[in-house]
Amino acid sequence: MSGRNDNRVNQQEYAKSIDWLCRRDDDFRRVVSRHGLPPIWRRKPGFVTLIHTILEQQVSLASANAVLIKLGQMCTPLNPDTLLRLSSAQLASAGFSRQKMRYCRALAEAISSGELYLRKLHKLDDDAFRMEITAYPGIGPWTANVYLLMALGRPDVWPSGDLALQAAAQSLKNLKARPSPEKLDRIGEKWRPYRSSAARILWHHYRNN
Repeated sequence: MSGRNDNRVNQQEYAKSIDWLCRRDDDFRRVVSRHGLPPIWRRKPGFVTLIHTILEQQVSLASANAVLIKLGQMCTPLNPDTLLRLSSAQLASAGFSRQKMRYCRALAEAISSGELYLRKLHKLDDDAFRMEITAYPGIGPWTANVYLLMALGRPDVWPSGDLALQAAAQSLKNLKARPSPEKLDRIGEKWRPYRSSAARILWHHYRNN
């Protein structure tokens, strides 16, 4: 399956990928049998979702969402130019750390200046997208992979640095310890070319246990 954005995951293809995984992995089959088809968890591609994903780094999803809501109340609409007009004090009052202020401002400046054109990046294959987007401060492999998976709907993305994914794999596969990203990469090889759907099954297990 192509990694390009014109092959965004749809419900029929998604169900097919889940069935493919469940026929090859009894643990996955039990998760889906017990809890149903995992949600696709889509996000709209663009600046707001990248900001949201940066905010989620090393904090709970609820905390990141609370900051994003406050930011949205300060910026109407929320876009690079409105974010750049906010002072450090305003961003801090919304819940930004100094580090995340720097990351989000750098992203906003790159887009506002025309240096970064996200729609152009969306047309790249997965590896090229990662290489381009991770050149910006605060956007590492985890952020790039979550964006590829949730915003661009790529079918074979494996965010092995995700702590929830690691914890779910440890629980579902009865591992003695939470797997490192490197070990999780090795585990995920057998789920190609549908590692995005495998990640969703593992997150589904994590959220329901």
